Amino acid sequence: MFYSFMRGLVRVIIAIINGNTHYQGREKLPKGGYVLVGPHRTWFDPLLYALAGSPMQFSFMAKEELFKNPVLRFILVHANAFPVDRQHPGPSAIKTPVKFLRQGNLSLIMFPSGTRHSQELKGGATVIAKMAGVPLVPTVYQGPLTFKRLFSRKRITVRFGDPIYIDRKLKLDDAGQKQIETQMLTAFDELDQQIDPSFHYIDPAEKKHAN
Repeated sequence: MFYSFMRGLVRVIIAIINGNTHYQGREKLPKGGYVLVGPHRTWFDPLLYALAGSPMQFSFMAKEELFKNPVLRFILVHANAFPVDRQHPGPSAIKTPVKFLRQGNLSLIMFPSGTRHSQELKGGATVIAKMAGVPLVPTVYQGPLTFKRLFSRKRITVRFGDPIYIDRKLKLDDAGQKQIETQMLTAFDELDQQIDPSFHYIDPAEKKHAN
């Protein structure tokens, strides 16, 4: 109930301040649970992913420091978020989302790069998807990269790609992880090209540092 309320509130806010959202490839989304993966380009792209994937509800990983504030903890818990120690992630970082996915009520939004300022993929999403027996669904966000720029009403596009199914016999050693990583990166590039062939992502942090 709380999740649906918050999703509706975010949808209204985005419509008021931007009003130019486009969700493409929704027909590719599986009927059951899945792990939605994409490049992390702005702090609010998970909100757009969750809106685009509606009516499916999603769980999220959030850094454990955010749960120290009681008000924020209430919001996060009821929005299906769970805490993760980014410096020393324990077994719960895998077990918790796998449990959610196996129950079939929630899908998971995850950024393989971990942070907005890293392009290096980690293997967590692949491990979780394989253990839960669900596919990875690649997606990309193109649009404003800061909250202030949302008010420019510049077009927002979220596009979903074909699900990536992981063979249960695939060993997730370095070679196996590399195979899935290559599929994800290729899918991200293809989705970006399908939205805008001239698109080139520039990390705002790097651009600011260069200036």
